[in-house]
Amino acid sequence: MSETAMPPVVSADEWAAARAELLVAEKEATRTLDRIAAQRRRLPMVRFGEYTFTSAEGPVTLRELFGEHRQLAVYQFMNAGPDAFCGGCTYFTQNVANLDGLARNDIAWATVSDMPIEQMAGYWKEMGWQHIPFASSAGTTFSADCGAGGGFLLNLFLRDGDNVFRTYTTGQRGVDHLLFSSTVSDLAAYGRQQDWEDSPAGWPQAPTYG
Repeated sequence: MSETAMPPVVSADEWAAARAELLVAEKEATRTLDRIAAQRRRLPMVRFGEYTFTSAEGPVTLRELFGEHRQLAVYQFMNAGPDAFCGGCTYFTQNVANLDGLARNDIAWATVSDMPIEQMAGYWKEMGWQHIPFASSAGTTFSADCGAGGGFLLNLFLRDGDNVFRTYTTGQRGVDHLLFSSTVSDLAAYGRQQDWEDSPAGWPQAPTYG
């Protein structure tokens, strides 16, 4: 017998009733998220400055990160110092996938960081992130101008010709909600098994980045 606490065992009818009750709350949350998404699509935008980053191939501008796409998502990877890497940013980047799907929606992706390009390139190689475009924002005010404050942040941009505008930004739990592994874990009985979650007594939990 397992020593870990588990959900109570009930009849099929009782489970179906409890699931139906939860479904009502889930559908309302979905409708709320749809309303928020509609409001997000109606946000105004603000013109953003010109920045020149450093890529593994040489200088690259913010405009050039778009490629031929009209929209660009930029994740600001936290700079944790010359011999360290942000665990949260690493976990997030491990979840970045299906960039071809973004491209079909006319969205390019890039990860930037105030880390030196040599440090980024070495980490990208070590982690096997060859599919994720990256550039160093070291020596620029991009991170500060975005409001990252030395942390992590996701920004969305739109271009009109060579003019670049910021349309949206999110951080903290707004970024967290984008993670495939976290989203699927939220559907499982034990959740993410992290100590900040509101879980029943006896559920397995550990520090988020322990």
